[in-house]
Amino acid sequence: MLFPSLRARLGAQAASLSGGEQQMLVIARALMTAPRLLMLDEPRSGLAPIMVDNLATANRAINASGMAVLLVEQNVVLALQLAGRGCVMESGRLVMEDHGTGLLAYPRIREAYPGVVPSTREV
Repeated sequence: MLFPSLRARLGAQAASLSGGEQQMLVIARALMTAPRLLMLDEPRSGLAPIMVDNLATANRAINASGMAVLLVEQNVVLALQLAGRGCVMESGRLVMEDHGTGLLAYPRIREAYPGVVPSTREV
Protein backbone atom coordinates (compact mmCIF):
# COMPACT_ATOMS: atom_id res chain seq x y z
CA MET A 1 0.00 0.00 0.00
CA LEU A 2 1.40 3.36 -1.06
CA PHE A 3 -0.21 5.47 1.70
CA PRO A 4 -0.82 3.19 4.70
CA SER A 5 -1.64 6.10 7.02
CA LEU A 6 -4.77 6.81 4.94
CA ARG A 7 -6.20 3.37 5.79
CA ALA A 8 -6.85 4.55 9.36
CA ARG A 9 -8.80 7.51 7.96
CA LEU A 10 -10.98 5.42 5.66
CA GLY A 11 -14.48 6.88 5.69
CA ALA A 12 -13.36 10.29 6.97
CA GLN A 13 -14.33 13.41 5.06
CA ALA A 14 -11.45 14.77 2.99
CA ALA A 15 -11.80 18.16 4.69
CA SER A 16 -11.07 16.54 8.07
CA LEU A 17 -7.69 15.18 6.91
CA SER A 18 -4.42 16.91 7.71
CA GLY A 19 -2.64 18.77 4.94
CA GLY A 20 -0.29 15.85 4.35
CA GLU A 21 -3.14 13.35 4.32
CA GLN A 22 -4.99 15.54 1.83
CA GLN A 23 -1.94 15.58 -0.44
CA MET A 24 -1.73 11.79 -0.22
CA LEU A 25 -5.42 11.57 -1.10
CA VAL A 26 -4.98 13.86 -4.10
CA ILE A 27 -2.08 11.75 -5.39
CA ALA A 28 -3.98 8.50 -4.74
CA ARG A 29 -7.01 9.81 -6.64
CA ALA A 30 -4.79 10.81 -9.56
CA LEU A 31 -3.16 7.38 -9.59
CA MET A 32 -6.59 5.73 -9.81
CA THR A 33 -6.85 7.06 -13.37
CA ALA A 34 -3.73 5.05 -14.34
CA PRO A 35 -1.86 7.99 -15.88
CA ARG A 36 1.34 7.54 -17.85
CA LEU A 37 2.66 10.75 -16.31
CA LEU A 38 1.96 12.08 -12.83
CA MET A 39 2.43 15.84 -12.58
CA LEU A 40 2.97 17.24 -9.09
CA ASP A 41 3.23 20.97 -8.39
CA GLU A 42 4.68 21.77 -4.96
CA PRO A 43 3.15 18.71 -3.25
CA ARG A 44 5.16 19.27 -0.06
CA SER A 45 4.44 22.95 0.42
CA GLY A 46 3.55 23.73 4.02
CA LEU A 47 3.69 20.12 5.22
CA ALA A 48 5.23 18.75 8.40
CA PRO A 49 8.67 17.14 7.90
CA ILE A 50 7.30 13.62 8.47
CA MET A 51 4.76 14.15 5.70
CA VAL A 52 7.50 15.48 3.41
CA ASP A 53 9.40 12.23 4.02
CA ASN A 54 6.28 10.12 3.42
CA LEU A 55 5.59 11.86 0.11
CA ALA A 56 9.24 11.51 -0.97
CA THR A 57 9.02 7.77 -0.29
CA ALA A 58 5.78 7.61 -2.28
CA ASN A 59 7.38 9.51 -5.18
CA ARG A 60 10.23 7.00 -5.29
CA ALA A 61 7.79 4.07 -5.24
CA ILE A 62 5.60 5.59 -7.96
CA ASN A 63 8.60 6.21 -10.18
CA ALA A 64 10.06 2.75 -9.45
CA SER A 65 6.78 1.25 -10.67
CA GLY A 66 7.59 2.66 -14.10
CA MET A 67 5.44 5.77 -14.03
CA ALA A 68 7.01 9.06 -15.04
CA VAL A 69 6.69 11.84 -12.45
CA LEU A 70 7.04 15.51 -13.32
CA LEU A 71 7.78 17.30 -10.06
CA VAL A 72 7.83 21.07 -9.66
CA GLU A 73 9.38 21.74 -6.27
CA GLN A 74 11.00 24.62 -4.36
CA ASN A 75 12.93 22.23 -2.08
CA VAL A 76 15.93 22.02 -4.39
CA VAL A 77 17.85 19.31 -2.57
CA LEU A 78 14.88 16.98 -2.15
CA ALA A 79 13.69 17.50 -5.72
CA LEU A 80 17.11 16.79 -7.22
CA GLN A 81 17.67 13.77 -4.98
CA LEU A 82 14.35 12.35 -6.20
CA ALA A 83 14.87 13.25 -9.84
CA GLY A 84 16.33 10.90 -12.40
CA ARG A 85 16.65 13.97 -14.60
CA GLY A 86 16.51 17.56 -13.42
CA CYS A 87 15.92 20.86 -15.14
CA VAL A 88 16.64 24.28 -13.70
CA MET A 89 14.57 27.19 -14.90
CA GLU A 90 15.16 30.88 -14.33
CA SER A 91 12.51 33.41 -15.33
CA GLY A 92 10.68 30.74 -17.31
CA ARG A 93 13.76 29.71 -19.32
CA LEU A 94 15.59 26.39 -19.14
CA VAL A 95 19.16 27.13 -18.03
CA MET A 96 20.50 23.70 -16.96
CA GLU A 97 19.66 20.04 -17.36
CA ASP A 98 21.41 16.94 -16.00
CA HIS A 99 20.86 13.94 -13.76
CA GLY A 100 19.18 15.15 -10.58
CA THR A 101 22.04 14.50 -8.20
CA GLY A 102 24.49 15.71 -10.85
CA LEU A 103 22.90 19.15 -10.76
CA LEU A 104 23.63 19.39 -7.03
CA ALA A 105 27.35 19.40 -7.88
CA TYR A 106 27.11 22.41 -10.19
CA PRO A 107 28.74 25.50 -8.64
CA ARG A 108 25.96 27.68 -10.10
CA ILE A 109 23.34 25.70 -8.15
CA ARG A 110 25.30 25.91 -4.89
CA GLU A 111 25.77 29.67 -5.42
CA ALA A 112 22.07 30.18 -6.16
CA TYR A 113 21.02 28.33 -2.99
CA PRO A 114 23.72 29.09 -0.37
CA GLY A 115 23.22 27.12 2.81
CA VAL A 116 20.52 25.00 1.16
CA VAL A 117 22.45 22.92 -1.33
CA PRO A 118 25.22 20.92 0.39
CA SER A 119 28.78 20.93 -0.83
CA THR A 120 29.71 18.10 -3.19
CA ARG A 121 31.28 16.21 -0.27
CA GLU A 122 27.88 16.09 1.50
CA VAL A 123 25.80 14.93 -1.47
